[in-house]
Amino acid sequence: MAKQEYLMGLLSKPITSLDDLFVHTLQDIYYAEQQITKALPKMIDKASDPQLKQGFQSHLAETKNQIKRLEQVFQMHGAEMKAVKCPAIDGILDEAQEILGDAKDAEVIDAAALASAQAVEHYEIARYGTLIAWARQLGRNDCAGVLEQSLEEEKAADRKLTEIAEARVNRVAV
Repeated sequence: MAKQEYLMGLLSKPITSLDDLFVHTLQDIYYAEQQITKALPKMIDKASDPQLKQGFQSHLAETKNQIKRLEQVFQMHGAEMKAVKCPAIDGILDEAQEILGDAKDAEVIDAAALASAQAVEHYEIARYGTLIAWARQLGRNDCAGVLEQSLEEEKAADRKLTEIAEARVNRVAV
């Protein structure tokens, strides 16, 4: 099967323009954020480090606001508000669950949860950065401005996770 035919099979409709790609990727991150809101409570339960637990709780609240922002962008852009399955985020979250299930030591679980959360953050940073660039290219600086708020939150969450890892979690997991 040709690559294009394979991709078209995964997508809800053929992508024939940058606008189509923008909307599809918006639907992709919409799905991803919804999956993250389902995964974070499990990570909060597994975390034993108080700072890490608090970081996850804060990010859960931010993620819910990011979903609202995405809904705002759908409306602003006149696009169908729907989520399309994102195999990338599913893979990252499945791997996180597998690693957390295999780890037995609380400190190692914290380090694994933190590393998994950073993988999620990096995916989100990449998606939001791309969406912002495409929105600008499409003349939708209004949409880009809304998406930039989420990108800045994702970058801040990643920095906070790095601080927690370097200050304590990685050292005690040795």
